[in-house]
Amino acid sequence: MTKRDFYEVLGVSRSSSQEEIKKAYRQLALKYHPDRNPGNKEAEEQFKEAAEAYEVLSDPDKRHRYDQFGHEGMRGTNYRDFRDINEIFSTFGDIFGSGFGGGIFDEVFGDRRSRRRSAQHGTPGSDLKVKLRLSLEEIAAGVEKRIKVKKQKKCDVCEGSGSKPGTGMAVCPECNGTGELRQVSRSMFGQFVNITSCPTCSGEGRIVKDPCSNCHGDGRVHGETTIKVNVPAGVSEGNYIPLRGQGNSGRRGGPAGDLIVLIEEQPHQYFVRSGDDIVYDVNVSFPTAVLGGEIEIPTLTGKAKLTIDPGTPGGRVLRMRERGIQHLNSYGRGDQLVRINIWVPSKLTGKVKEMLKQLTEMDHITPSEEERHANSRSFFEKVRDAFS
Repeated sequence: MTKRDFYEVLGVSRSSSQEEIKKAYRQLALKYHPDRNPGNKEAEEQFKEAAEAYEVLSDPDKRHRYDQFGHEGMRGTNYRDFRDINEIFSTFGDIFGSGFGGGIFDEVFGDRRSRRRSAQHGTPGSDLKVKLRLSLEEIAAGVEKRIKVKKQKKCDVCEGSGSKPGTGMAVCPECNGTGELRQVSRSMFGQFVNITSCPTCSGEGRIVKDPCSNCHGDGRVHGETTIKVNVPAGVSEGNYIPLRGQGNSGRRGGPAGDLIVLIEEQPHQYFVRSGDDIVYDVNVSFPTAVLGGEIEIPTLTGKAKLTIDPGTPGGRVLRMRERGIQHLNSYGRGDQLVRINIWVPSKLTGKVKEMLKQLTEMDHITPSEEERHANSRSFFEKVRDAFS
């Protein structure tokens, strides 16, 4: 089934602010919430569709990628399609808080959120960001890398619970296991419910009676791990690869955060990247430029032959098809653009100097005034055409 445009789903424009996107999603979540539409499969699907759109457009990085590549750009990321409604509640619990809609949202969502909170243990781990430097050759072909990451890992002694082995956790006496405190107030405008995280258990609903001596009740210890990263061909500087669940471990059994791998391009000895094309400057001798010939130049996949036509001027750009960077999440690749420069020797023997003096006296060797202007215009036009 074809997916609808995410902006269309939320009813917002592509220039909408994050606050406008959040407001639009809240309105749709209220309209199609399962508790307000019991047994309505169509409303349930629209509830999931709105969450799917918000999950992408509320994240600046995912939104930028979606704006560039559409739904295809979501492949290979930690993009979620939310087949399970409970995953929506666990992901966007903040959306359904008392900060929007007051008592009416609490009436609709309060019980469900409390049940979900009591069944959820621990505090989620934070995300981590690491930089991964890649050569143009690795970017062009794709590569598998192994990186070492220092992070908070699950305690092996208590298996992440934070409790001493053989002991358990107790229900928080302050919140009775819900992880939250509710304060009800009334005014002339109606009833308002303020919900805050329980300070005694830090919102977890449980407390450690006998802490683990290894992690001191946290359920985590500092350590280092090696993680495999599969980098697709065609990534660029600033792209990122999210690895779900590879970040810091959660506190006392909470879910782990994500590891965000940021791509950095290493400067290349010979090539400059231009989109998915690569640019290479080559020096050729004057005789080769005039008479033509075949030269050998480097490419991303090794040496290759390039034919120089007779009468090739300096500044001409030759295009080698399919010698550039693989298109990201697509077929085909860019080209290698070769800029021709005429090599001028800095040291000449007396014999060579004499030959060049004789050469300048021959016809068609020195350009006329008109030819000099024509060649100048031709250079800029051809460079412009090569990059367009």
